[in-house]
Amino acid sequence: MRNFPSRVDQLSELPAPRYAQVKQMITQLIMSGTWSAHERIPSESDLAQELGLSRLTINRALSELTADGVLVRTQGVGTFVAERKGQSALFAVNNIADEISERDHRHHCKVILLCEEWAGADQVLALNMREGQRVFHSLIVHYENDMAVQLEDRYVNAAVAPDYLRQDFVMQTPYAYLSRVAPLTEGEHVVEAILAEEEDCRLLQIKRDEACLLIRRRTWSGHQSVTSARLILPGSRHRLEGRFGS
Repeated sequence: MRNFPSRVDQLSELPAPRYAQVKQMITQLIMSGTWSAHERIPSESDLAQELGLSRLTINRALSELTADGVLVRTQGVGTFVAERKGQSALFAVNNIADEISERDHRHHCKVILLCEEWAGADQVLALNMREGQRVFHSLIVHYENDMAVQLEDRYVNAAVAPDYLRQDFVMQTPYAYLSRVAPLTEGEHVVEAILAEEEDCRLLQIKRDEACLLIRRRTWSGHQSVTSARLILPGSRHRLEGRFGS
C-alpha cells in the first residue's frame, strides 16, 4: 500500500490510542497532498491488514474522520477524501482573500453591484444613520479557485469611507480597504441557517434546496458605524469555527 506504514509497530511511537493514531496518519496524508480530494482510499480490510490492526479500530478511525468532514463514505462504493471546506473564525472578522490564500488556493471575485444609494429603514437601523443619508452599496461574489464560496452584500457609511466607490474591489477586498480607512474596533455577528433566494442561488451557482449560512455583520470604528453586511455561504462549501473559554 503506497505511502502508508506497513505494520502496527510503526504506529506505537505515537502516545495515543490506535484509532487516533490512524486518524492522525490519514489526516497527514491528506494535508500533505499525498491523498487528494475525491481520491478513493484503501478499504477497511486493506488498512487493517497493512497496519496489523483490527477492522473495528480502522472502522472507528474512518467513521470519526467521516463525521469530521475529512472523508466521505459511500455504501457499496468506498471511502473518499472529501473536498476541503473553507473555514472562518466565528468570533473574528477576517479578510476572505487571506483565508483562501492560507489554504494555498486562489481567491478572485466578481463585482455585481457598486453604487450610491439613500439610507432606507434597514440602513438607518443597522448603521445608526438618518433616513436619506448617503450610503454605498456593493454586491460581490467571492470565489475559491473556480467555486463561488461567498456572496457579500454590503452597505457602507459614506461619511466614514467617502472614496469607497472609487476602489477596484477585484484587486482588493472591501475588508482590506476599510481596514485602512476605518480600522475596526468592534464587530457583531448574527448567524442563521437559511435557504437562499433565487437570485442569490444563481450568483452562487447552487440549487435552491441547498442549506446556506447567513452571517449578518455590523462593524464600528471608534464610535462610528462603518458597515452592515449580509454574507451568504453555501453550507456544502464552508464551515465556521469558534473557540472560547470561561
